Amino acid sequence: MKGAFYMADLKKNDEIVVDIVDTGFKGEGIAKVDGLTIFIPDLLTGEKAKIKLLKVNKTIAYGKLIELLEKSQYRQKVDCSTYDKCGGCSMRHIKYYHTLKMKEQALDITLQKELGHTVKINKCVKMEEPFYYRNKLSFPVGTQEVDGKEQVICGVFSERSHRIIETKDCLIQNEVAQKIIKDIIKFANENDISGYDEEKNLGLLRHIVIRVGNSTKQIMVTLVLTNMRLPHEKELVNMLVKKYPKIRTIAKNVNDKITNVILGDKTKIIYGDGYIIDYLKEFKFKISPLSFYQVNSIQTEKLYTKAVEYAELTGKETVFDLYCGIGTIGIFASKKIKKLIGIETVPDAIKDAKENAKLNDIKHAEFHVGDVENILPKLVKEKKLKADVVFLDPPRKGCEKVVLETLLKVKPQRIVYVSCNPATLARDLKILEKKYDIIECTPVDQFCYSPHIESVTKLVLK
Repeated sequence: MKGAFYMADLKKNDEIVVDIVDTGFKGEGIAKVDGLTIFIPDLLTGEKAKIKLLKVNKTIAYGKLIELLEKSQYRQKVDCSTYDKCGGCSMRHIKYYHTLKMKEQALDITLQKELGHTVKINKCVKMEEPFYYRNKLSFPVGTQEVDGKEQVICGVFSERSHRIIETKDCLIQNEVAQKIIKDIIKFANENDISGYDEEKNLGLLRHIVIRVGNSTKQIMVTLVLTNMRLPHEKELVNMLVKKYPKIRTIAKNVNDKITNVILGDKTKIIYGDGYIIDYLKEFKFKISPLSFYQVNSIQTEKLYTKAVEYAELTGKETVFDLYCGIGTIGIFASKKIKKLIGIETVPDAIKDAKENAKLNDIKHAEFHVGDVENILPKLVKEKKLKADVVFLDPPRKGCEKVVLETLLKVKPQRIVYVSCNPATLARDLKILEKKYDIIECTPVDQFCYSPHIESVTKLVLK
């Protein structure tokens, strides 16, 4: 880099030339300039670039790429027309095999930093065809002015904002789901169904959520509205069902709150039985509008197969499936379990879990609804329940401390921790390793071309 820069000299809007010396957890390039750490999206380790500083703090700054001067061997041509605006899959400029390496390294660094020692990290389990893999499409709906007339639009939020970017062809979303979205938006514009204005908290159609069963191709459409009164409802339903015969359910969901949460509490089925069916290997799952279900079915089979392998089940074990959702992991492992106990906070998910157990002729499972941190200690204390093996699959925030402390008292022989957040995984492992050896961890690429990391970790009682 020509010339010397000092932190006191650098300020917002300055343009400088930097060498990228590292990569951040979100796939952004990192430059060091006289003690100042600068984060720049779309750059890779080993590259040289001219950048513009967007924000400068005492020790950290943020910039954007102006001109790429020296290119990494891992860079590839971007194949998405809205890549520079969308915050969805932010690693499409990187060759796929290298994104897997980056995820392995990010997981390794995060665990080492928190635990103070190394953990065996296996190779990231790749997806053979990392395109159109999401079985759940959830697009915000808004408005924009076209030729003096307000039009309903739908797409993805621009990175670090709630400005909607119209999406013509998303390379990770299911292709049929994208066609359905376009037809709904066309219908809305032709029939004066208003899109949602987030700033004014006005408008009717707020989100469109579509699920597609990967194996069955069954489709569920959920229209998230600010109230239940949907104009031309019958015409919309008839149009969709006639054009897409694989649609099994159409639902209205009401969310009238000022919130970032997509779905509200009230759901009304306006077509079909209120669910779709999908399979993970030979296991059958019923999925309703409020159910949690992994978005990448192909990789989920690999993830759960690894989880069952880590559990080392013999058919004699009592197993706790904590944060069980609709019962997927426990049911996936059910043939090798003596007794299965699942806990989940969402009532609709537990309802589905019980149905899924029946669908798969599983008679040795019971499911409890409520927060895991409340239900688990009660089951252990009042019913004297113990587990030989525990599956943990918490949300991004990880496990509540009381859950981990309860497990340390129960002392199951093995804990299998499925995580979508390396930071909270590392935090929780630090507590669990008081009594457990961390054997190994395997990342699975559930969210291809994004920085998100899903992993499964095996712990064995000391």
